[in-house]
Parts: sequence; C-alpha cells; structure tokens
Amino acid sequence: MKILILFVLFLFNVSCGNSPLGGEDTEPPSHDIFDSLLSRHVDKEGLVDYRGFIADKEEFKNYLQLLSQNPPDRDTWSREEQLAYWINAYNAFTIKLIIDHYPVESIRDIGPLLDIPLVNTVWHLEFFEIGGQPASLDEIEHKILRKEFDEPRIHFAINCASVSCPKLLNRAFRAEKMEAQLEKVSKEFINDPNRNELGTDSAEISSIFSWFEEDFTTNGSLIDFLNQYAETPLHPSSKISYRDYDWSLNE
Repeated sequence: MKILILFVLFLFNVSCGNSPLGGEDTEPPSHDIFDSLLSRHVDKEGLVDYRGFIADKEEFKNYLQLLSQNPPDRDTWSREEQLAYWINAYNAFTIKLIIDHYPVESIRDIGPLLDIPLVNTVWHLEFFEIGGQPASLDEIEHKILRKEFDEPRIHFAINCASVSCPKLLNRAFRAEKMEAQLEKVSKEFINDPNRNELGTDSAEISSIFSWFEEDFTTNGSLIDFLNQYAETPLHPSSKISYRDYDWSLNE
C-alpha cells in the first residue's frame, strides 16, 4: 500500500509541474469555427452530437489546426485571452479524442486505465500538438489551467465528455465574455439537481468538489464557495457528501 501511495504522489507531482506549452509573437486565434460547431452539435443540456462533429470533421480539423499553430504568448496575451484559448483547447481536443475512437461508451475506455482516482492514462495520452510540442489533456488541466490561473471556476468550464461532468457549453469561450461565461457555468452547475443536491442543512455534491477541494477553498471553506452561487444557501455546519461519478458518454 505504501508503494502504491508513493506512486500516486509521484504521478500527481509530475502532473502539476510547469508546462512548456506556449508560444512567442503569436496572436489569439479566432474561436468562431468552434462557436459555430458547438451551437450546431451541442444542445442546451450539454449533450453532444458526436456524429455531427464527425460529419463536420474537416471544419473541425481547421479549428484544431488554428489552436495547434497559435499557442498563447504568456507575455503579450491577456489573462482572458489565455483562458479562452486553454478552455476551448481542452474541450475541442476532448471532442477530437472521442470522435477518433467513436463509438465508445466512456472516455475511460480509451487507452490503458489505472484504477486510481485522478490518475487515468487516457488524459495523459499525447494525441495532439500545441506549438509543435506533444500535449495531453492532463497537461492543459493541471499544469496550465489549475497551476497558472488560480481560477476554480475552470472546473465548470472544461468538459470530460461524461454525464457527471459540468455541461459542455454550446458556445465557445471568449476573452471579452470570460467573466460572464465563468459565472454562468458555475451557477448552472452548482444548482443543477442532476449533479448537486443542495439543502439547507445537508448537500450531496459532485465528486469534483472532493477531488479538487484545494482549488475551491483558497479563500474560505467549500461551503463558502458553494454559497456564492447556491440558490439554496447552505448552513456553515451543513453535512456534505459526494455523489458517485457517472463516466458514461455525454451524448
């Protein structure tokens, strides 16, 4: 057991190291293509028509190339431009992963699986490039979004192609709309009874809040964070439990 724990800690530390992904003298790419594809192939409940993405594969490929060829310049891009890029990149390349293996019942059926929470090699697959560098979804999430931005709301913006994930927004994230979009997805996820059940004295909430608790408790307790968005505010001493995660494909 001790060896297993040390192995998990090693993998987690590797995941949270600095990322080499990025560019110099690049301009933020347009997210119009992705916006159009999402509006056509994702419904208001966040369910994805993966066959529709396959039918529009060439158009989708053009957007993925834009992302690959225009990585963020950390020195010149605004924080919002970088967030829009990395959130859209995570969501777009997740869709690519699914359609490249479609049909599939769960994203966890792709690639080898280690039955250890948060250590699942499908997210470590380097199946795309950013600025000529091999990249993975794990790197975008843990080395960039979580590490560089101190923004817990990204957990409601990125989508892991599963039923229990926050809904995939059916529009692309935009720098000029970033704050409003992050607020929207946070409020919708926290008050979604299919993913979180909030009561005055108790709450059964998504496992996301357990897995990434440190991200949500930087400036207070987990209940403090939830109450920023909860339509039914929780009492400070409310009992918290966590729901099992449904990894079925979100289609």
